[in-house]
Amino acid sequence: MTGVECSGEQMSESVVIRRARVLDPESGCDRILDVWLQAGRIEQVGVDLTSIPSDCRELDAEGLILAPGLVDLYSYSAEPGFEERETLQGLSRAALAGGYTRLALIPQQRGFFDQPAGLAQLRGLIERIPGPRPQFFFWGALTQGSAGEQMTQLRELQQANVIGFADGYPLNDDRLLRRILEYGQGLNLPIALYGCDRRLMGEGVARDSADTLRLGLSPIPASAETAAVAHILELAAEFPTPVHLMGLSTARSVELVAAAKGKGYPITASTLWTHLLWDTRDLREYDPNLHLDPPLGTPSDRQVLREAVKSGTIDAIAIGHCPYTYEEKTVAFSQSPPGTLGLDVAMSLLWQRLVMTEEWTPLELWQGLSSGPAQCLGQRPAAIAPNQPAELILFDPQVSWTVNRSSLSSQAQNSPVLQQRITGRVQQIWCGDAQPWEPG
Repeated sequence: MTGVECSGEQMSESVVIRRARVLDPESGCDRILDVWLQAGRIEQVGVDLTSIPSDCRELDAEGLILAPGLVDLYSYSAEPGFEERETLQGLSRAALAGGYTRLALIPQQRGFFDQPAGLAQLRGLIERIPGPRPQFFFWGALTQGSAGEQMTQLRELQQANVIGFADGYPLNDDRLLRRILEYGQGLNLPIALYGCDRRLMGEGVARDSADTLRLGLSPIPASAETAAVAHILELAAEFPTPVHLMGLSTARSVELVAAAKGKGYPITASTLWTHLLWDTRDLREYDPNLHLDPPLGTPSDRQVLREAVKSGTIDAIAIGHCPYTYEEKTVAFSQSPPGTLGLDVAMSLLWQRLVMTEEWTPLELWQGLSSGPAQCLGQRPAAIAPNQPAELILFDPQVSWTVNRSSLSSQAQNSPVLQQRITGRVQQIWCGDAQPWEPG
């Protein structure tokens, strides 16, 4: 892996975590076990471990879940340039609070991600963050220029150790997209594309549905996504470049991806956590924090997305953490910028609404949030096994907490669950050889 590694004070202590419910999607493990950590690595895993040094600290984790750290495929950094929204330090804290040990940043505004010097500046800013932090990775920008009219120097960005190539916005220049996929064949890195035709989207702000019509919101047809996805998949059939489809939000897109995977196309796909929990019916309060891009789907879209994650047709759940100031989001729904926070709360809410209701198993959730995203990035997933790095989180599935200014790690507050009480929270996180991090 290449990126800015987990950091903090070096961890020299030895600790054995007793009686935790160990979840590991890589091995299919869901058992009550002890896990012994030494100097940032996993020494032993077993039942009632006894061959433990006398100076080893013991941590009673009965009733808690010990599982691999989570991986976010793409979120946005407001720094540099928009520090009033969120700093990189705040982004780092939000990731740790939500259980994320790996975080891939995607371009939101032009610059920094389109040249090696800009990436070096970002890495320098991250290295100055005090205390533990997740591993940071970077998507190199696909395009450059004031309107994204030119392909970036992809080879130079590859040599600058990007995780892949992506823009944080749709690429609707068909000839440029074709050229990028053709050139990308020799780079052996994923190209992440957002399937959206802005020409079909028009001035819409919500998915076309009976709910949107009743609420008087400008509609976005599902074809704005599906037409773009179909076009990308046609090119993927022609050029065997690894392609990742970001943020699928419609049932028809899932059908297209399933058919393409059945033909052996080199593609992976993700959906956003928000689209598994909310749909167009939830827009009745006109909450600007549910103004998203892509927009929330219909109830049937949401159900198909849930089933697609369970089946593996959708490989990963992404966060798309996007901070905004209070002033930017405290406006009418249609006038607000699309995007919401997610790193702090996504896993807790998914656990509460999908696992606690027994719609998903815990391992299915961890596959979508940890192993699946790592594999989409071409990385080896974290695992709970001897001689593996201690990239772990300790999660309390029963504790309740209120989402508010004091409990959120980001200085931004644009969350659809602000002032709500939710269940499940990370209690501790290990990032390799850094000192374990605890919230608060």
